[in-house]
Amino acid sequence: MRPRLWLLLAAQLTVLHGSSVLQQTPAYIKVQTNKMVMLSCEAKISLSNMRIYWLRQRQAPSSDSHHEFLALWDSAKGTIHGEEVEQEKIAVFRDASRFILNLTSVKPEDSGIYFCMIVGSPELTFGKGTQLSVVDFLPTTAQPTKKSTPKKRVCRLPRPETQKGPLCSPITLGLLVAGVLVLLVSLGVAIHLCCRRRRARLRFMKQFYK
Repeated sequence: MRPRLWLLLAAQLTVLHGSSVLQQTPAYIKVQTNKMVMLSCEAKISLSNMRIYWLRQRQAPSSDSHHEFLALWDSAKGTIHGEEVEQEKIAVFRDASRFILNLTSVKPEDSGIYFCMIVGSPELTFGKGTQLSVVDFLPTTAQPTKKSTPKKRVCRLPRPETQKGPLCSPITLGLLVAGVLVLLVSLGVAIHLCCRRRRARLRFMKQFYK
């Protein structure tokens, strides 16, 4: 049966349940534009007719979602591409029990959920899917900021200040002594003048009463 028919069958599924028979890794991956991506699908059973299909779902799984057939790996023919697929971008190869979908030069429109699938009789078995997100710029990882350890505050008791008196220098002492002497001399002169005036007054009174 042609791959297009399997695509139509997958598009008619109303509910998609992942199986443990096919284990896909990683579950989610984000890459930058024009990079290469490798998606892995490991088969836990031995397949007589070794064929693994890779499908892409561009929107969240729902009854209206559609699966695009990308490529399959055949034990005899190798990679078989789906219609309207850029063959130079997609390749499928086998590594023991793992079937790897290799995407090169991815674009934002390549974002979606990628499923691997095997065809049974009559059921279709899907992996749980790998969500691919293609962005122009990857978010940079912020460097952890170093927390500054707060400095311990040391409470210091105020030191008692001793009050120091004014220093008496020899010049200051000399000025003080000179000032005292001037006051004493002025006081002596005032007392002498007062005594002379008193004597003069007494003489005048004696002459007046004679």
